[in-house]
Amino acid sequence: MTTKTNTAVLAGLSFLTATQAVLGGWILFAPRSFFALAWVHMHLPYNEHLLLDFGAMNLALAVLLATAAVCGEPGLVRAALVTYLVFSVAHVLIHTRYLDHLPPAQSALLITLLTLAAVIPAVLLLIVARGTCRR
Repeated sequence: MTTKTNTAVLAGLSFLTATQAVLGGWILFAPRSFFALAWVHMHLPYNEHLLLDFGAMNLALAVLLATAAVCGEPGLVRAALVTYLVFSVAHVLIHTRYLDHLPPAQSALLITLLTLAAVIPAVLLLIVARGTCRR
C-alpha cells in the first residue's frame, strides 16, 4: 500500500461524491433549471416527479461514495465504485441513443463527459483490485 495510491483513490471518491451531491442538490432544488439543459430535455415534456427521483438517487449515490471514502473499508469501496460504474455505463449507453437533437459538437462533448464518468470508477477499481490500496 502506498500513500500515493490511497490519495488517488480518496481523491477519486471525493470527486465522484462532490459531483453526485452537486448534481442531486441542483435537481432537487431547481429541477426546471436542470431540465432546461438541451442535454436533458431532448424536446420531451417536463416530468418533475422523474427529475426529483433522479435527484434523490444522485444524492443517495453521493452518500454511498462519501461513506466509502471516509471508512476506507476495501469491500465498501469496491461496492461503491461498482455501483457508480453500473450507473455511469448505463447512463452513457442511454444517451448514445438520444443525440439527434444536439449539434455534433455538443453530442461529442456529452458522450465524452459521460464516458469519463465511467472511466474514473473503472480506473479506481483497478487500483483497489491490485491490492495496493486499503481504500
